[in-house]
Amino acid sequence: SSHPDPSGPSTQYDLSGARAALLLAVTQDRPGALRDVEALGALCQALGFETTLKTDPTAQVFQEEVARFREQLDARRGPVSCALVALMAHGGPKGQLLGADGQEVRPEALVQELSHCGALRGCPKIFLVQACRGGKQGLGPPPGPGRVLACSWEGPSLTLWPSSSGLGCVAYRDERGSDFIQTLVKVLRADPRGDLLELMTEVNRRVCELDVLGPDGDERRKACLEIRSSLRRRLCLQA
Repeated sequence: SSHPDPSGPSTQYDLSGARAALLLAVTQDRPGALRDVEALGALCQALGFETTLKTDPTAQVFQEEVARFREQLDARRGPVSCALVALMAHGGPKGQLLGADGQEVRPEALVQELSHCGALRGCPKIFLVQACRGGKQGLGPPPGPGRVLACSWEGPSLTLWPSSSGLGCVAYRDERGSDFIQTLVKVLRADPRGDLLELMTEVNRRVCELDVLGPDGDERRKACLEIRSSLRRRLCLQA
């Protein structure tokens, strides 16, 4: 029996349709957050994503923006082939995010919202969660494995979440932005044709090699990412 061509179309997602990205970022009291927003926004545009950005959303606006994003995708005439959603905020001790108003947002509820999007059925969805646990919230225990995104949703997705072991967050070191987002942008810009899952593994390798400063600023800690994938094919963002 002849083996299928490993680079053939059936082993790779068809990204010929529209691509949409939604970036929601709390920048208040998060030094370097605007750098992350600028770098990630520029990367999304370079990769052909129609990009919507909202800074300093309240918890309610987080929810409303994801719902609006889903509705806009469902209202489109032509096909959609890929969506990217980045959630950037302070994090709480149980894996929740905090809106600009300090109210809690459950990221799994936002992920679940997109699973109801008919336009994205069968399309790859990329979720990036950058939560720094710092400031007045204190660190708290890291989220238990499986607790943070303990939900299943329709269709293939790739989720990057600060790891549930060790620190459980990818902290800021300075005004230059977070290790996670800055490393991710660097790796994807260097090899935009690569397989996304392999590239994210490389991002994780680099982030894990860095010692990040904790929120108290004096203790260096390890931070790693947790990568969850239900992708069934290679996902290459540039042909």
